[in-house]
Amino acid sequence: MSKIKSCGKKGKPIKGASTISQQVAKNVFLYPSRSWVRKGFEVYFTILIELFWSKERIMEVYLNVIEMGDGIYGAQAASYTYFGKKAIDLKPSEAALIAAVLPNPRKWSPRYPDSYILKKKNRILNLMNKWGGSLDLND
Repeated sequence: MSKIKSCGKKGKPIKGASTISQQVAKNVFLYPSRSWVRKGFEVYFTILIELFWSKERIMEVYLNVIEMGDGIYGAQAASYTYFGKKAIDLKPSEAALIAAVLPNPRKWSPRYPDSYILKKKNRILNLMNKWGGSLDLND
């Protein structure tokens, strides 16, 4: 019996696909290696997080621990590193650039966005405008 692998674009096997709660569990409570034991603990902590934390708390913790570049952890650190200001002071286009480099902030940079990242930034800005009211998309 052969194994069936899920494939993404260009026929490459899909990696990751963790929920935000799983990423929080892994980044906050666990060690970085990959093993079935660690995966078991990840499931355990993810269930606890989902049971006891609000969605807002999960997002708050996620945004404070997510890797945003080599040695850059959290949205605030990314804001200072890439734009020299607090996250609260970012323009919508700057915040969208930071978000656009996910899930691979070591490959892409908000400081030097290529055409792919600029397209993602524009999609994010359109969603921000749709979900959050009016934004000046030309900031």
